[in-house]
Amino acid sequence: MRFQRLTNAAAPSCFPAARVELPELSAALQSLGIRVRRAGTDDLPFLRELYGNLRADELAQVPWPPGAKETFLDSQFDLQHRHFVNYFAAADFLLLEQHGVAIGRYYLLRAQPYYLIVDIALQPASRQRGIGSALLDWAKHLVQTDAAEGIDLHVDERNLSAQRLYKRYGFIETGRSSPYIGMRWSRGSIEQAV
Repeated sequence: MRFQRLTNAAAPSCFPAARVELPELSAALQSLGIRVRRAGTDDLPFLRELYGNLRADELAQVPWPPGAKETFLDSQFDLQHRHFVNYFAAADFLLLEQHGVAIGRYYLLRAQPYYLIVDIALQPASRQRGIGSALLDWAKHLVQTDAAEGIDLHVDERNLSAQRLYKRYGFIETGRSSPYIGMRWSRGSIEQAV
């Protein structure tokens, strides 16, 4: 089942219990000093901060007082987090660390026939350093190892940098539902040079 809702007994701020072992991390990620581990409740403050950084440019244009912005971000983060853990309960909710410091999150649903990258998010200082590319390469390797057909994802239509990265990695557009663009990489597709 692609989407698996948690029972009402599970606390909404908790991450679902791990269902499968984490695969071995790629050499490329290791060479960048990246370590992944399952996210836990203790990571929620960092993940909330990360979420705020992702929305910073957008909220800079809104004439709200800082307290209102923080309340809005708290609410939106809580809603997004609940959605992710409820609808993608079988996903790997991974915290990304570089040299022991939390730098992002990587939520990957390893399901057949298409894996789903639920979310990739990096702190601003960690972007444009090859980490996103290494995560995509790792996901492609896992797909091939697992004999899955490919990878699906959704990208915000305003995130032009991520769209360029995905297109470089052979992802093609599969549909639009504003503000998101659905994209897919298939194992049998001819990949463009990265």
